[in-house]
Amino acid sequence: MMKSRKIQIALIAGLLIITALMRLFTIAPNFTPIIAIALFGAAVFKNKNLAFLLPLGILLFSDIMLEVAFQLGLRSFTGFHSGMIFVYGAFLLIAVLAYIGLKKINIARIGIGAISASVLFFLISNFGVWISGGMYPMDFSGLIACYTAAIPFFHNTLLSTLLYSGVLFGAYYLINQQSLKPAFQKG
Repeated sequence: MMKSRKIQIALIAGLLIITALMRLFTIAPNFTPIIAIALFGAAVFKNKNLAFLLPLGILLFSDIMLEVAFQLGLRSFTGFHSGMIFVYGAFLLIAVLAYIGLKKINIARIGIGAISASVLFFLISNFGVWISGGMYPMDFSGLIACYTAAIPFFHNTLLSTLLYSGVLFGAYYLINQQSLKPAFQKG
């Protein structure tokens, strides 16, 4: 019993580490696993502190790594900007809502959660870009211009969240089908 739990913990931790590193080596802007990790952690971890802190910790770690790469001249952008409080806040809100909404895990709930979380992230993070000032006029037309400019990035957010959610939840399902007891499943 203890051995299978350790194996499952190691497999889940490995999946999360791999997906976190993928943020550093994205194939397209906003094509990252972080929203999927927030959904996954909130759905399967018993410990709600871990469920809420996991995506924030992964985001912070990868932002620091992006900043180091930027400082070394390896990347053309940094992970940090003035609207980051909105980005982190969006991930925390996504984790809280997923913790409430994904008590029962099934394909429909995962899909709806992935789409809803992607839209929520789009709305909150781009509001943060606008309210932080400097790029858009501080009026309604500036807010609309900010959201309009972000639309080309939204499809990557949505596609990556759907893809990585499928990978994380699918792997978790397959692991549990191999007679391993869920180590983290909420009751």
